Amino acid sequence: MTRVVESIAPDYEESLFWEKVITKEKKGALRFIDLSKALGRPAPVPSIWMEGNLVFETIPRQDELKEVLDELMARRE
Repeated sequence: MTRVVESIAPDYEESLFWEKVITKEKKGALRFIDLSKALGRPAPVPSIWMEGNLVFETIPRQDELKEVLDELMARRE
């Protein structure tokens, strides 16, 4: 999942903030718990969340991820 995000991130320069959550580390485990509570079930691993919403439960293709990001950024303008 990280590779897909890393591959498209340069296209969005300063507009994109992303964070890799490593569940084996305390900070990541706490974030996983928060995401799971918000979802009402265990959060899928891997997954992509945007603005607090689960967007992808499986690894998307680059074009799929870019399409969703473009739509999200267009709504912000």
